Amino acid sequence: MATVKVPATNTQLDDAAEIAAFLKPYGIWHERWDVEGRIGDDATAEEILAAYEPEIERLKVAGGYVTADVINVSPETPNLDAMLARFDKEHTHSEDEVRFTVRGHGVFWVNPENGDPVFAIEVGVGDLINVPRGTKHWFHLCNDRTIRCIRLFQEMAGWTPEYMDNGVHVEHPPVCWGPNFLTAEAASAALGDGPVRL
Repeated sequence: MATVKVPATNTQLDDAAEIAAFLKPYGIWHERWDVEGRIGDDATAEEILAAYEPEIERLKVAGGYVTADVINVSPETPNLDAMLARFDKEHTHSEDEVRFTVRGHGVFWVNPENGDPVFAIEVGVGDLINVPRGTKHWFHLCNDRTIRCIRLFQEMAGWTPEYMDNGVHVEHPPVCWGPNFLTAEAASAALGDGPVRL
């Protein structure tokens, strides 16, 4: 289930309807797709695409997407750090970024053009989001370094990141808020005034 956080205002949203309403003004949509029993843990990319064909075809019609694939990232992925370094700096691209998560989780950070504060969307299994073309954003993989997603593209060749000079990503360290997340306030209350490691 997705979580939205706005660090500057200490805001957190966990309700799907609230998340959708928050993201809508930025042209970002969030959907929850049913995942129970649809694919096995060892499903191939072809099996995943077949299992979600109705949803994929609906998105292709609605967004003009022409192709879909599956990206599978794990700690065993060759050159993983180099791959992640392509996405963890503030950038834009010339087409929408559409992702449906079937395994793992990660965080999309968004820097709105209208001057609103930076916000983050943690996505997990069953979450579909888009990042509209031209939107300043970056992505962090969570500590398990695992994510498997269906991706949709409007161009067969995909997209190339256009990096921002002096990107604000340097002000926002990687973080995930899964079930083990503990706020600094809660940790301080539990542990006293000693150092807190999150």
